Amino acid sequence: MVDILRRFILPLLFLPVIVAPAPEGRADIYKYVDAEGIIHLTNVPTAPVPYILVMKEKRVILQLGGDITRYDDLISRTSEKYSVDSALVKAIIKAESNFNHRAVSPVGARGLMQLMPATAATLNVQDSFQPENNIEGGVRYLRYLMNLFNGNLPLVLAAYNAGENAVLRHNNRIPPYRETQTYVKRVLENFHKYSNGNRTP
Repeated sequence: MVDILRRFILPLLFLPVIVAPAPEGRADIYKYVDAEGIIHLTNVPTAPVPYILVMKEKRVILQLGGDITRYDDLISRTSEKYSVDSALVKAIIKAESNFNHRAVSPVGARGLMQLMPATAATLNVQDSFQPENNIEGGVRYLRYLMNLFNGNLPLVLAAYNAGENAVLRHNNRIPPYRETQTYVKRVLENFHKYSNGNRTP
């Protein structure tokens, strides 16, 4: 694959830059500055050029083919406790960890509902890898977001993915991040599916 598609000049630095768009499903960006000061950006680094990683797409380490009914009772009890639809919680778990309670993201989010360590600490979650603790904390945080955004589900999901401050900074709109927009769509699709009793993974 040829990673050099076009060249443009940075307005302030006056450095020529060569950019290659990332194919769907791979959005890590690597940089290489050659001897002439030309910056090469690509999503497909090739040896022996010494590319360095400058931007990493958030991905979750998934365990494929997980049992989507394994945590149903726990999800139902916790959802009822915080008045949150259990199908929504299940849809979030599907998108976040694919029901793998040991899942860890590249940025450190952990467990079924992918709680960041700081968030887990705020929610008094002692062990994010323990399903009951993780779901308890995740659903409690979800309840908080639903109160904050007046039950506007797309905004709640965007905040769960990108952080509440990102939604607030964009005037209570879904932030223009591809990952977040895809996440909201995926969770809503699974929410509809689980609400209708579809247990397909």
